[in-house]
Amino acid sequence: MPRHTTQLLTTAMNRSCFTTALSRSAIALLLAAMPLAAAAFTAGTPGQDVDILTFRDAKDVLKRKVHAPGEKDFYCGCDIQAQGKKWVVDWQSCGLVPRKNPERASRIEWEHVVPASDFGRQRACWREGGRDNCSDTDPVFSAMEGDPYNLLPVVGEINGDRGNLPYGMLRDDEGAGYGQCGSRVDFKARVFMPRADARGDVARIYEYFGERYGLRISRQQQQLFAAWSRSDPADTRECRRAERIAAATGQVNKVLTKACNGVSRGSARLSEN
Repeated sequence: MPRHTTQLLTTAMNRSCFTTALSRSAIALLLAAMPLAAAAFTAGTPGQDVDILTFRDAKDVLKRKVHAPGEKDFYCGCDIQAQGKKWVVDWQSCGLVPRKNPERASRIEWEHVVPASDFGRQRACWREGGRDNCSDTDPVFSAMEGDPYNLLPVVGEINGDRGNLPYGMLRDDEGAGYGQCGSRVDFKARVFMPRADARGDVARIYEYFGERYGLRISRQQQQLFAAWSRSDPADTRECRRAERIAAATGQVNKVLTKACNGVSRGSARLSEN
């Protein structure tokens, strides 16, 4: 059983609310089932040990081994620059105009493309105590929360604006934009539209979460993401990123393995688009 899975289970068993809710026999059954459950979401490269990453650990891996300054953010295509240990946004490189919060728009944050609330609400732990409870007691939730394929560097203000809004399409006269950035948000309609070059990536991340974790999405979302995946097929940047994540973590994204078949890997830097 992966180390972090064991730690999560130990934490869960030590919480009084958990131990009172489960009998000793139920806990024994959970322990017996854990190796099978863990295998379902930690399968990786043959012969390579795969561990569950926390959200913090995943961000660290992405910064050290996958992404680098000089590449572009996901939602606007702005250049990412380094200021000491911080990553900041070059507005001029993409024509970004902050909507309301210039300070937050100046920094890079890590976006959950599939929001924690989307997959959390499909798990019992969320109903029993929300995100903190899930992080403490549910190793599958923890794996989803720290899955590096679901985390992308974005402009901080746009990360905050998107929140857990569903993805969708917006006209140029709907909602608010960010200068020349192609992403838009409509708070009243509760819709966030990513720029065209990010839409296929979004679709394939949702497909991956469905395949790996059994995430359920609406029929309307399925149709939207199928269209996005066709209009924005996997490219060099997306495929190189998947290769780096697999090399760093041992965790393989089978959706991208298939989508990237025949795609040129090109430059070593993830700077396209």
